[in-house]
Amino acid sequence: MNDEGETLTIERMSEAHLPEVMPIEREVFMPGWSEETFRSDLRNPSTLYLNLRLNGKLVAYAGMWVVIDEAHITNVAVKPDYRGRKFAQRLIHRLLSIARERGCVKAFLEVRVSNTPAQKLYEKFGFRPVAIRPKYYDNIEDALIMWLEGLDTPEYGETLRAIEEEFRRG
Repeated sequence: MNDEGETLTIERMSEAHLPEVMPIEREVFMPGWSEETFRSDLRNPSTLYLNLRLNGKLVAYAGMWVVIDEAHITNVAVKPDYRGRKFAQRLIHRLLSIARERGCVKAFLEVRVSNTPAQKLYEKFGFRPVAIRPKYYDNIEDALIMWLEGLDTPEYGETLRAIEEEFRRG
């Protein structure tokens, strides 16, 4: 529960959540992933997706793949009407915390070169741009590849604790 009497919950996504997830996917990532792609991913034991609910309503989700000691954040989506409320930040925080628990030492992601708000958010978590994937999105827009190293260090644990403290302060 936050100061405004709203209840935020983060839960693990399952196939049963796809009827709620798919409209957000289509709204945020036109054309986005297919329902079958999500089903396949959700059946993969190295994959984790989380939903964020506000007063019981699904408003955001994020996912990652964990391969050996690397976490690959695959997608982060927040319904447009709910942006600017740190929901993406909360989901990324939770994913990276879980990645640390699972022994990951680094993480990476791709983000549209035009999506500077997302890039700034990822930089807050320590991600740094390292390369460009040409025409990655819809064979049109380039992706910026961003890396985070030292996920397993005590210093990075402090970074996550500081971000968590921001959530408490509002």
